[in-house]
Amino acid sequence: MSILDAEGLYKTYGDKTLLDGISFSISAKERIGLIGVNGTGKSTLLNVIGGADSVEAGTIRHANAFRLAYLAQSPAFETGVAPIDYIYGGTAPMMATLRNYEQALADLDDDPSSRTKQDALMAQQQKMDAAGAWEAEAAAANILTRLGIHDFHTPAAELSGGQKKRVALARTLIQPADLLILDEPTNHLDNETIEWLEEALIQYPGALLIVTHDRYFLNRVTTKIFELDQGKLYIYNGNYEMFLEKKAEREDRESADEAKHRNRLRRELAWLKRGAKARSTKQKARIERIHGMQAHKGPETKQSVDLAIGSARLGKKVIEAKNLTKEFNGQPLIENFDLLVTPGECLGIIGPNGSGKTTLLNLLAGRLAPDAGTVEIGETVKIGYYTQEHVEMDEDLRVIDYIKEAAQVMKTADGQLVTAEQMLERFLFARPQQHTYIRRLSGGERKRLYLLRVLMREPNVLFLDEPTNDLDTETLSVLEDYLLQFPGTVIAVSHDRFFLDRVADRLIAFEGSGVIRRFEGNYSGYIADKKKQPPGNAAAAKKAKSVPAPVIQKKKKLSFREEQEWNGIEARITALEEKVETLKKAVAEAGSDAGQAQTLFAQQQDAEEELDRALDRWTELSLKVEALEKE
Repeated sequence: MSILDAEGLYKTYGDKTLLDGISFSISAKERIGLIGVNGTGKSTLLNVIGGADSVEAGTIRHANAFRLAYLAQSPAFETGVAPIDYIYGGTAPMMATLRNYEQALADLDDDPSSRTKQDALMAQQQKMDAAGAWEAEAAAANILTRLGIHDFHTPAAELSGGQKKRVALARTLIQPADLLILDEPTNHLDNETIEWLEEALIQYPGALLIVTHDRYFLNRVTTKIFELDQGKLYIYNGNYEMFLEKKAEREDRESADEAKHRNRLRRELAWLKRGAKARSTKQKARIERIHGMQAHKGPETKQSVDLAIGSARLGKKVIEAKNLTKEFNGQPLIENFDLLVTPGECLGIIGPNGSGKTTLLNLLAGRLAPDAGTVEIGETVKIGYYTQEHVEMDEDLRVIDYIKEAAQVMKTADGQLVTAEQMLERFLFARPQQHTYIRRLSGGERKRLYLLRVLMREPNVLFLDEPTNDLDTETLSVLEDYLLQFPGTVIAVSHDRFFLDRVADRLIAFEGSGVIRRFEGNYSGYIADKKKQPPGNAAAAKKAKSVPAPVIQKKKKLSFREEQEWNGIEARITALEEKVETLKKAVAEAGSDAGQAQTLFAQQQDAEEELDRALDRWTELSLKVEALEKE
């Protein structure tokens, strides 16, 4: 049953058409992921549905009793409002009951001996009984605890951006709604909280419409994908994985249709040039049809975000930290920590919010002085630092001028010179848009522009602090491809599990209570290993954290490509083994669906063959490494 219908929505921004007459419906309990390149209008569409923005044409219809909860990308709070009033806000009787109960409970915590406050709490408890609100209170308490919200009375103005986002997320999850709209809900959440949120949304009783760059999240939570592309809306049944397959099929069909159209146009033009004789009325009609075919606009060619960028030469010494220690407010975040960063590796840093990830990144980059210990940076190191913090941009600058401040031209990996204009095109900024003022860009477009500026300086060591926040899935995929080919060293703080699985060779994991653990492999391997660890092993992990991780010494007789392959092959084998097991289970669960079972079995066979090849290659490389170590 449809709970919301949109028809013919049309919306422009300047000379850009964001919504070009799109129509869709949302059914009860439907789980929809909305994706598209940054700046294409995703947040605009959410604002239109949520009533925060209007359209120039089109209508949205829903029932009069329709309830909507909306988490904006950057939630706005009224001056002086406290989290408790915001979270339990609204006019719904249940929310008022919960709000009054939580306030009475907080008042009594401040003065436990007050008889008046005890009586007030008793009265609110009776109202909770009458309203049957205890189950809702328990669910709300679980949400608040999992999101790390404990202080209900600090004014919103004093909260950090991440705290505001979590408070706003708590409100949307607690407030009853027929449709829950979430714009980048995973930003500012750590990996464990994201996994909890996935489970919560899978069980959510209403419909969901979600914008997120987290591809694992999309794959697990959604059952339908809306793709906004050049003002048009394409709808795909299935999760993110199914979307990728169906989108490729759609683009193949469009390319084939366009090829047929051009062939027909060539034949028609040839007919005109030959001056074929025909009755004047027929000839006139045919000429008009040819003009119409010439005016036909085929599918727009996608610009490739080609990141085959060169970098300055990197020597053998990159970064070495010894006995690194850093405290904040008397609490040690990092204590006696040793780390050797080697050329060509990609190191991921993970852990809960506030555990010290960005602090470690700043210490290694020389942006922050340690309380004790040393950080030595190699003489040839040229750092490019992409920060998650708000980057000040001169909004009166044009896009092209902002990039040219970093570099007018740069060299690609194969030595070719590429101009700033050409690089912007590769980053999906078409020539006309390059002369747009920065103030007119979306938040995601600004992040993409900032990333390009960092890379334009041709660094050989990349520091990336939450690079996946606010970047669309298409740009993220290309960024990952670039990092896999990057000849320098990458150190990345991220909560994006897909990103870490693709690019990280090894991990530094902040596990709480000062424990920092090293893990050789990607994020999925780390989680699988962590589940095997016996509980209560934190002390041993903390004791072992200062011991440098074993590093495979790179021998001169191994080529650069072989070194890179050797460093990542075990993680690749682990991933392939997990893929084979997953496909085996999927084949068994396919049951009587013979077509699906056959497709999955073919994928299983392909994965097994790839695994066999990877194992053979591991054997070949390990023998070569062993022989070199004996020299």
